[in-house]
Amino acid sequence: MDFPTPPGAIERISPTEARQRQARGVLLIDVREHHERMLGFAAGAAGVARGDLEANPAAAVPRQSTPVMLICQVGGRSLKAAEALASAGYTDVATVEGGTERWMAEGLPVERPEGEGDFYERYSRHLRLPEVGEAGQRRLRAARVAMVGAGGLGSPAAYYLAAAGIGTIVLADDDVVDRSNLQRQILHSDARVGMPKVESARIALAALNPTVGIEPFGERIGSDNVERLIADADVVIDGADNFPARYLLNDACVKLGKPLVYGAVHRFEGQVSVFDAGRHRGDAPCYRCLFPEPPPPEAAPNCAEAGVLGVLPGVIGLLQATEAIKLILGLGEPLRGRLLHFDALAMRFRETRLGADPQCPVCTPGTPFPGYIDYARFCAGP
Repeated sequence: MDFPTPPGAIERISPTEARQRQARGVLLIDVREHHERMLGFAAGAAGVARGDLEANPAAAVPRQSTPVMLICQVGGRSLKAAEALASAGYTDVATVEGGTERWMAEGLPVERPEGEGDFYERYSRHLRLPEVGEAGQRRLRAARVAMVGAGGLGSPAAYYLAAAGIGTIVLADDDVVDRSNLQRQILHSDARVGMPKVESARIALAALNPTVGIEPFGERIGSDNVERLIADADVVIDGADNFPARYLLNDACVKLGKPLVYGAVHRFEGQVSVFDAGRHRGDAPCYRCLFPEPPPPEAAPNCAEAGVLGVLPGVIGLLQATEAIKLILGLGEPLRGRLLHFDALAMRFRETRLGADPQCPVCTPGTPFPGYIDYARFCAGP
């Protein structure tokens, strides 16, 4: 026999029972967040997030004697919300055991809003993070990232930025895919050897996330086109493999006030930092503050000359993507004024604090932009 629910206790009912009561006019409220309901909810359920319901229950259920049923994903949140309503004086509150998952498993009718199903499903794990949420995910979708280099650093950075839902990624690289790239440049494949890297990257990124806009920029970066590349970017990522491009990017980002996420790899070691002097003159350093002059070529051979552990660009590129996302969302503490060094052989990170150089010719407060220089000649040395 059925026993009555003790006074003050929350009645727990099955989805089938809830559906039957719903047919008799009992109110069913889904207390999940908006982005969760967008993936599907019990047909006819009203949507009121748990926090809103508990803060102002009278807005959803004006009379405390009104019978009401609460449902969430699996039953935990709806039980907590039901207990809160009971404490607030509501006398006829039930929770649906097993929640929406059980409701669907039992084949009961479900509603799925049209229009943005891909958005809510694809980014559901981001949407569950209070620090990101729907507003943050839409900020990512509206963002534009310019990236120089579709190689070792650009490959992992671009992959994860596309996966994260960055709205537009501009990829600049004038090289073609070579078989020797495939040991570390994971955007490319053996079937695309000989193809321009920006086109190979576009194919790979579109297959991962077709909602992201990929703009190939198949040109060598120079003083004549760098501002065209980064003018509308929210963040610029340095995935270049040469010093002329790094100094050029730095100077352009200082001039235009763009945050530059720097990365570099050499053999078994890598570095990451955020140079944001254009927006924080006198407080944050630029690349020139760290390296006023480039090292001689023999002291800094490139990957083709010195070699590089294949997984190393993956580590550094992922850190660059992380910093870019943080900058767009305004989350955490960026690597502004800090140089993070990674030693793969020792599996050790260490950090160096960086200060702005008061004599820097590019980012010193009050100093007019000196203009672009012959960066190839500058980096070649005397």
